[in-house]
Amino acid sequence: MLHITMIGCGAIGVAVLELLEHDQHMQVDTVIASPGSEALVRQRLARLRRPPQVLTGLAADARPDLLLECAGHRAVEQHVLPALERGIPCLVVSVGALSEAGLVERLEAAAARGDTRIELLPGAIGAIDALSAARVGGLDSVEYTGRKPARAWKDTPAEQACALDSLREATVIFQGSAREAARLYPKNANVAATLSLAGLGLDRTWVTLVADPHSEDNVHQVKARGTFGGFEISLRGKPLQANPKTSALTVYSVVRALGNHAHAISI
Repeated sequence: MLHITMIGCGAIGVAVLELLEHDQHMQVDTVIASPGSEALVRQRLARLRRPPQVLTGLAADARPDLLLECAGHRAVEQHVLPALERGIPCLVVSVGALSEAGLVERLEAAAARGDTRIELLPGAIGAIDALSAARVGGLDSVEYTGRKPARAWKDTPAEQACALDSLREATVIFQGSAREAARLYPKNANVAATLSLAGLGLDRTWVTLVADPHSEDNVHQVKARGTFGGFEISLRGKPLQANPKTSALTVYSVVRALGNHAHAISI
């Protein structure tokens, strides 16, 4: 049995817990919630057959088999770094947090001191294995275009770029490096950061973000060129019903990664 502690319990966390309900090989024993939100989180989890314990921090003597972060960028520094220092392997959903200067190096150092490792989950995007392999031979360019329904860009800098409620056609709301995209759109740009870390880095990955009033899907398009040749992929993912900023595939990516740790065969 794989014993898991989950950081955060928003739309992604709840969906993951629901999918794990009947898996006999793993169990989320504890959910770490932000102080003051414990009652709300317990309410969200009440319908589960095996609701986990809700705490506001990892107990000093706690040694879960895995710590899963799905709480947002601040949680990486607040919870993942100290867990790595204690030798607890970590899975991270909020990859965009690693656009912060120096954080990758701090995570690597903490994992080395704890003699453990950190795994960055691909989330809503595919072909990360191909991109990482292509980097070995040499990459020339990586371009990413993220197209989402206009409502998915609410409460972001896109509201200053255009009137989202009255858009009549697809509109580019950002063009620039993956580092800048992750800084300005942290809840929407995990994919760009993931591609960057697998490929050419945050400063050499070109990102275009689009608000499309006619789309009901989150569309991710990647073009890569290098010594290996080239590839183009397009993924059309349904938004998570509880949070249109997130693709449902992100939840499935988390469950797959946990399964690879818990089950006899991984792929």
